[in-house]
Amino acid sequence: MTRERLYIFDTTLRDGAQTQGVDFSVEDKRQIALALDGLGIDYIEGGWPGANATDTAFFAEPPPFKHARFTAFGMTARSGRSAANDPALAPVLEASAAAVCLVGKTWDFQVDVALEIPRAENVDNIARSIEAVVARKREPLFDAEHFFDGYKANPDYALECIRAAHAAGARWIVLCDTNGGTMPETAYAVVSEIKAKLPGANLGIHAHNDTEQAVAVSLAAVRGGARQIQGTLNGLGERCGNANLCSLLPNLMLKEPYASQFETGVSSENLARLTSVSRLLDEILNRASDRYAPYVGPSAFVHKGGLHSSAVLKNPATYEHVKPESVGNERIIPVSDQAGRSNVMARLAEAGITLDPKDARVARLLEDIKRLAARGYAYDGAEASFELLARRALGQVPDYFVVESFRVTVDRRKNEKGDFATVSEGTVKLNVAGQELVNVGTGNGPVNALDAALRKDLGKYSPFLADLRLVDYKVRILTSGTEAVTRVMVESADGKGNRWSTVGVSENIVDASFEALTDSIIYKLHRDGAKA
Repeated sequence: MTRERLYIFDTTLRDGAQTQGVDFSVEDKRQIALALDGLGIDYIEGGWPGANATDTAFFAEPPPFKHARFTAFGMTARSGRSAANDPALAPVLEASAAAVCLVGKTWDFQVDVALEIPRAENVDNIARSIEAVVARKREPLFDAEHFFDGYKANPDYALECIRAAHAAGARWIVLCDTNGGTMPETAYAVVSEIKAKLPGANLGIHAHNDTEQAVAVSLAAVRGGARQIQGTLNGLGERCGNANLCSLLPNLMLKEPYASQFETGVSSENLARLTSVSRLLDEILNRASDRYAPYVGPSAFVHKGGLHSSAVLKNPATYEHVKPESVGNERIIPVSDQAGRSNVMARLAEAGITLDPKDARVARLLEDIKRLAARGYAYDGAEASFELLARRALGQVPDYFVVESFRVTVDRRKNEKGDFATVSEGTVKLNVAGQELVNVGTGNGPVNALDAALRKDLGKYSPFLADLRLVDYKVRILTSGTEAVTRVMVESADGKGNRWSTVGVSENIVDASFEALTDSIIYKLHRDGAKA
């Protein structure tokens, strides 16, 4: 039987950025966007060009997507201005994006009180704005803000708004549950009615999670006729968040009646990467993953009870509604040394390392990972450090250099203007192929100074590092107290567009940073084929 296509629209980088405590950098957005594209997401909403410096910079250099349509967000033109002359809309229309999603009012109360314009004028603004997107040869989408509230209050007007958007050329009409208060049965009924009244329109759903039902509302909308589902990784979003794609995708792909009736752009192979993408986002946000999150949480497939553990060992389906590996997670049975083997094999394959699952080195590597995880290491967001760990276990990483010692000092003194300034100086003593080197570097802070010193002179390896640069640095305190353990994540890049992340852990932040920096250099040397 031919399955109908569902389109997945991710708004993590725009709606998710409205989460309290979340502040994406341009590099954060790029890394998340590429991970989403790797999953097979159809639309990735990058933000609102022109609204802030971060989003403007992000759209100035779009990520190199292989699958997704890069989407710019904005609002419909204001009254009294043409779409081209609206200072808020013009940068959106000019952005380097394949699609443009414009939000507009569809609730008469909002038009009367918030916009304070005639209702007919709002309808005209919607139509003119969508026409402007069409004229720019971008794919137009219309987010019908507060649609469910508007349809309840004045169905004729709400329908008039989306009918105008559709007639103007909107490829998708997205019905938004903006305040998150719609019940699943209401969502099903309303979407069904709109599908009947506007049969030629492609409908989408954008649900918020204020009643803890955003996923249920989204699924109900699909049953009612919506064929685009909007959501965010890990359910990020303002207030209580948005529909969680980490739950929606497995439900759509693994659960009936959806699995047999519909297909998405996410393959089964890519769905197995969902857990790592979820945890990558948490690492970027410098926060712990929700242990009890469905499908992707570290405890989602943990079986601690004795009776449960025994039953799972005999028949996993007894207490697992899906196979953990189908979403890239792992079954954990405390005291079992088999937990996580399949996940390690998948990570090895991603790194281009082929091993027989029965190879004794796999078991040793798994034990190493568990031991290091107990100390605070996390490899979901540090793929380069994981690959080095694995290759070192296989004897595939040469000793390019040996760090004999390092030192860093921070000196606060007055400069020539009489103002206090802080100067950091790092000293690294190295042995490179039998040659003793002592490097000194200064920088903006101790980590930058050590990085400068480490790379100042690496003998015959220096040409390999000429284009290496540090693009992101994150610190997370894992334990409290005077002996707190610190985890440092470093993202590096080179002139060829390659990016990779490394991790270091120590009670000393400088030591953890130095470990991550050293791993970054070794990874580049090995990847670029430097000979020991």
